[in-house]
Amino acid sequence: MYNYYLVIVLSPLIAAIIAGLFGRQIGRTASHSITILAVGISTVCSMLVLYRMLLGTALPENISIYTWFAMDGLRIEIGFLVDRLTAFMMVVVTFVSLMVHVYTIGYMRDDPGYQRFFSHISLFTFAMLMLVMANNFLQLFFGWEAVGLVSYLLIGFWLKRPTAVFASLKAFLVNRVGDFGFILGIAAVAYFAQSLDYAEVFASADQIAGQGISVWPGTSWNAMTLICVLLFIGAMGKSAQAPLHVWLPDSMEGPTPISALIHAATMVTAGIFLVARMSPLYELSLPALGTVVIIGAFTAFFMGLLGIVQNDIKRVIAYSTLSQLGYMTVALGASAYSAAMFHLMTHAFFKALLFLAAGSVIIALHHEQDMRKMGGLKKYMPITYWTALVGSLALIGFPGTAGFFSKDLLIEAVRDSHWAETDPWVYWIAYLSVLLGVFVTALYTFRMFFMVFHGEERMDKEARSHVHESPWVVTVPLIMLAIPSAIIGWWTIEPVLFGNYFGDAIVVNQSRDVLAHLGEAWHGRLGLLLHAWQSPVLWLAVGGVVLAWYLYLKRTDLPGKISKRFSSLYKLLDRKYYFDDLWINGFAAGGRRLSTFLWEKSDQGLIDGFMVNGTTNAIGRIAGVMRQLQTGYLYTYAFAMIIGLTAILGWLTWLR
Repeated sequence: MYNYYLVIVLSPLIAAIIAGLFGRQIGRTASHSITILAVGISTVCSMLVLYRMLLGTALPENISIYTWFAMDGLRIEIGFLVDRLTAFMMVVVTFVSLMVHVYTIGYMRDDPGYQRFFSHISLFTFAMLMLVMANNFLQLFFGWEAVGLVSYLLIGFWLKRPTAVFASLKAFLVNRVGDFGFILGIAAVAYFAQSLDYAEVFASADQIAGQGISVWPGTSWNAMTLICVLLFIGAMGKSAQAPLHVWLPDSMEGPTPISALIHAATMVTAGIFLVARMSPLYELSLPALGTVVIIGAFTAFFMGLLGIVQNDIKRVIAYSTLSQLGYMTVALGASAYSAAMFHLMTHAFFKALLFLAAGSVIIALHHEQDMRKMGGLKKYMPITYWTALVGSLALIGFPGTAGFFSKDLLIEAVRDSHWAETDPWVYWIAYLSVLLGVFVTALYTFRMFFMVFHGEERMDKEARSHVHESPWVVTVPLIMLAIPSAIIGWWTIEPVLFGNYFGDAIVVNQSRDVLAHLGEAWHGRLGLLLHAWQSPVLWLAVGGVVLAWYLYLKRTDLPGKISKRFSSLYKLLDRKYYFDDLWINGFAAGGRRLSTFLWEKSDQGLIDGFMVNGTTNAIGRIAGVMRQLQTGYLYTYAFAMIIGLTAILGWLTWLR
């Protein structure tokens, strides 16, 4: 069976190599045809894997392909763990990637790096598949780093744009911070479990949880807490949780297709998947779960607020991604892993849809991204308009959409979580963050929607004369993504959340199994729809939409007055809570100052100045003295010999 899985993984890799190395020889059409065919094969095969698992004709498999090396009892293998969690992620990754590949034909058609871009996004798909299909930590780390590397290449794809180069470097360096914690966590796993294989590590989880470790003298940490916190630091980098979130908004400098791929189904979901996969470990450490839920709550609410003041259409959606990742992280910390994965899946569809719809608008306006220079596009771009509306409604959780089912149940899971009894402070921080975040999400989402598609036309005359609907290679992926954004939650909520879909792939302590508790009161999808009208979640969303309509269509003068009236708050949001200043002017500048100091004092002063040049100068001075003794006169040498002989005789006399 592993040959079947190899086809899924290796198809995008082979296509990436062909398009990357031979793209100029085979041409544009062949490059995109090969990569789309390869990702299409992976998509169909992934769907077949999921279908067979749902039917029960395929069981979870932990396959070892070959042993890479074995040393001191630690065996490192290359293999696949394909269970329902893996199949779930495989379908999400490959389907969204396929839509992005098709969309790229239209978006990048005039770009000179056309073949290179297709090679990179196909390689991105391979890296993500390696990550989600891994059966051990080292292979996971390979996929983890490969995703980071290709994202660096794609964010900085436009090499001549300084902002893109800076954004790619920023993403790379910030992720290195998270990856430092991640690799320490893997090292701790190897130390305590004497294995990096998932199955063996999970089997020894109880034993690890009973051990302690002194991180620094005078302290003692539970080994499992240390492992989980370190692994979560890695997840914070990939899934852009505060304060390691600063790279993700700047990643908008890359082409829109990669924005959709990074933000929807690949890189940023890796951290969420990691914690869900490691649920057997996290369930044994309450402090680690507390760390997860607090970080997620802060990100969900405060990053959402930043979307309100953004004027770049892609950055609004980027901050929305940050907020929604925070929602998923809160669910993980509440032990509602299935709810987090469910929201990950629905979010992948409607967030990819919103990014690609934004890209359609950008194409129509000749790469204009400022929403203040848009407006009234509904009549020019009807397909983009309606698909963007579906994505926006799903994002705010409008009843019946995919986002409604996943977000509503996620919030209920947080409301009924074990934190209410375990730590009320953590509970209220988490619950209020995800609840109030609903209002914020609706406000910035429909602020964007109204500013782009409704109201007065703010484009210049030249842009207005050329505005038209995007070609079919752009609109077909929009429609294909709009369909699951609208209906997939209706068909999947029961098996995923209440039907034990994930089985043994996700482990939850019985005392914390909030979804089992919610399942006891589950009255079906229609019951949830009826209940929605009595829930504060819906009315908070409606309130956000109404306020956006009033401020950006009815009274367009008010936003400017409000920003002036609350200038300090506006500046705080506009400066993104000064996180960028902290990273760029604090850590980065501090690192440069430290390196400059070490260069001046150590390299120039000690090594060059004292050791290298100092030795040279000392030899020169000694040589200068010695030259004075070599006069060339016979009487000088005779005098020196007499003095030397006298000294020797005096020394011998003294010895006697």
